[in-house]
Amino acid sequence: MKIGLVCPYNIGLGGGVQECVMATQVELKKRGHEAYIITPRSRAVRDNPPKNTILVGAGTDVRSPFSTTAQISASVNPEELERIIDEYRFDILHFHEPWVPMLSRQLLSKSKSINIATFHARMPDGVMTKTIEKVITPYTKSILKSFDALTAVSEPAAQYVRSLTDQSIKIIPNGVNLKKYRPLRAGKPSDKTILYIGRLERRKGVNHLIDAFARLGDADCRLLIAGNGPDREKLENQVRLRNLGNVEFLGYVEESEKIRLLREASVFCSPAIYGESFGIVLLEAMACGTPTVAANNPGYVSVMQGRGLISLIEPTDTDQFARRLALMLYDKELAALWRKWATNYVKQFEYATIVDQYESIYKQFVMQS
Repeated sequence: MKIGLVCPYNIGLGGGVQECVMATQVELKKRGHEAYIITPRSRAVRDNPPKNTILVGAGTDVRSPFSTTAQISASVNPEELERIIDEYRFDILHFHEPWVPMLSRQLLSKSKSINIATFHARMPDGVMTKTIEKVITPYTKSILKSFDALTAVSEPAAQYVRSLTDQSIKIIPNGVNLKKYRPLRAGKPSDKTILYIGRLERRKGVNHLIDAFARLGDADCRLLIAGNGPDREKLENQVRLRNLGNVEFLGYVEESEKIRLLREASVFCSPAIYGESFGIVLLEAMACGTPTVAANNPGYVSVMQGRGLISLIEPTDTDQFARRLALMLYDKELAALWRKWATNYVKQFEYATIVDQYESIYKQFVMQS
């Protein structure tokens, strides 16, 4: 089959949607399919686009409902889209996060293919949600009827879409590359390290992690914070005010360094207070055999099932947060049991298994066409 994977965000920038799209492309190509990524043209990839990547329109930076800056394609020349449709003649167009303007809608209007949708994000809670929905809902409703099949990465991600349509929505979770993310053969280093990886913005709850780490009061334990974002200076000031000399801000880290950090950390922590529909980084930590403490937001709850429920905390409850960090750090028997559970549990999220489910949908509709 010839498959176009439509990514509304700049494929050259990191992000969960981009990672899912690229991993799906790799797996589909292994199976003999022609898989192309269709993504906004941008400075990051304009001069040296990845192989089998189709650049369209012009990228522009926007703020998403989740306080995150993303680069999307605001408009695309209709003639450019018609040329792409006619030249590639896709059997399948698989749209990721199709409610993000405007690439998906413009492609759908020209599509002669089977159209599949995957929704990744969960609408944030709070007063702003109503305002956001007033803008997004008419747009989303206008495109839903153009899809042959709807999927979402989790129930929280599907919740908003279910309110707009009677169409069935299949849950196909995000995946993880178990060849890249795996435990250290020699075991963890002896030093105690708590690790955070992600954007430094309010919704990620890093300020609550710093509070809990301070409450832990272990001078021999380090807190490593990897990532950048608008709240970095504020968080650095918080660390200085608390006189925490064992907290280190690493800034942006490349994927190879990210994997090393995850494999070596004693505990990984992701305290996002809202806006998470899944939690790929939780899968990555579990695959590395790293005990995890995570916020009890709906997206993370959908991932941390079974024994993983012990990892969930309310980030604003500093005492509970600190006690859970201590449990994962100091209870060696519990940590060993958790690692054994996690490395088995995470196997169901191997990308080969995830793409099996997408491929099954593709084949079903191609056979019917």
